[in-house]
Amino acid sequence: MPEAGVAPAVSTMKIIILGAGQVGSTLAENLAGENNDVTVVDTNSALLQELQDRLDIRTVAGFASYPDVLARAGADDADMVIAVTDSDETNLVACQVAYSMFHTPTKIARVRAAEYQRNGGMLFAPDAMPVDMQISPEQLVTDYITRLIEYPGALQVVDFAHGRVRLVGVKALFGGPLVGQELRELAAHIPNVDSRVAAIYRRGKPIMPEGDTVVEAGDEVFFVAAREDISKVMSEMRRIDKPVKRVLLAGGGNIGLRLAKALESRCRVRLIERDRERARYLSERLNNTIVLAGDAANENLLIEENIEHADVFCAVTNDDEANILSAMLAKRLGATRVLSLINRPAYLDLVEDRDVDIAISPQQSTVSALLSHVRRGDVVRVHSLRRGAAEAIEAVAHGDQRSSKVVGRRIDEIKWPQGASVGAIVRRDKVIIAHHDTVIESEDHVIVFMVDKRYTPQVERLFQVGITFL
Repeated sequence: MPEAGVAPAVSTMKIIILGAGQVGSTLAENLAGENNDVTVVDTNSALLQELQDRLDIRTVAGFASYPDVLARAGADDADMVIAVTDSDETNLVACQVAYSMFHTPTKIARVRAAEYQRNGGMLFAPDAMPVDMQISPEQLVTDYITRLIEYPGALQVVDFAHGRVRLVGVKALFGGPLVGQELRELAAHIPNVDSRVAAIYRRGKPIMPEGDTVVEAGDEVFFVAAREDISKVMSEMRRIDKPVKRVLLAGGGNIGLRLAKALESRCRVRLIERDRERARYLSERLNNTIVLAGDAANENLLIEENIEHADVFCAVTNDDEANILSAMLAKRLGATRVLSLINRPAYLDLVEDRDVDIAISPQQSTVSALLSHVRRGDVVRVHSLRRGAAEAIEAVAHGDQRSSKVVGRRIDEIKWPQGASVGAIVRRDKVIIAHHDTVIESEDHVIVFMVDKRYTPQVERLFQVGITFL
């Protein structure tokens, strides 16, 4: 029996990551320092060596779905296999091998092709393909961009509790009613709306907000509110942006196609695709989108398409350089807001806050989706924020006051780690914005923001149920 007030020891998870590309390496980096036994498998020995030089992990060179390679990686006693190679088929076969030969408890596969995800996911039923979770980076990025377009001016929008609660990052600007005032004034400005500012970043450094904290122009403010109240809170931080009506997309790959489908019923969408055959295919698949064959970095083409009237220009080709250049050009020619998909982490900070309003990382979206299956305690959702430096989680409280460190306690009675703040609680169908005297009940979904993800394991331990806590 553990000592009173001491959390049980956290056991090491044995995780095999198949694929050392951008997603696999980013995931390995996230998991290696969290008391996990991580092994990465790839056919590229140079990539594996580079990872091993940086991280405390094991590597195995070989084809990810081969039984002998999985055996060498330690699949016999692995807790989890995460297949994120560039091949859907390799990922699916690897999960099948892990299930049939090694009885691996949890199997996760990255599946990019939409064809595998049709028919209501019947392919991934328990008696069919043994994949416990399949993730589509393209769909995750599409959902992410769609949320940004829904809230013009937002830097980041993430969902919790099936979309009932959202955490939004927004840059405070001159003209916002709350800018230059203390946070406690927020309730008086919008009396019928409850929200909580979870963190403020000023010149890149985090500030834990208090009632007397003054919001300054240029602050990056992260707040939590019920979905229906997001726009009202945003309007306090900056003059409200007009709803997005005109969208110009660059790139007709999987993301471009999904994004056009998601937006064409509510926006005027134009899509530029370089390959003529692909452009013809897209025009047949889309109903209300105008598809243009051409180069999105062609100044004359952008001018002809009235780029100065575009509310959003979004570059989502497979080429980082093409995305950056076309987005910078669109901004210079008058597009209100430009977004660029960027795979290389080194480019992200280089371009954002200059000529590109928002740089979107598919890796961070994918890793966020994966982390909820790796976190300890009952963590049902994880969002990586600010290039992975910060994190927000949705954790479920279980037990009672004797077995839990959070249940039956006021928020200000709980020993949260430095830089952690509770934004909201979802109790059954009710959204409760957290205050210092809010008491957490069993089965509450608690949304916690951490300005430094290094403290995430401490928050997870708070939500683990012990035999007794006195």
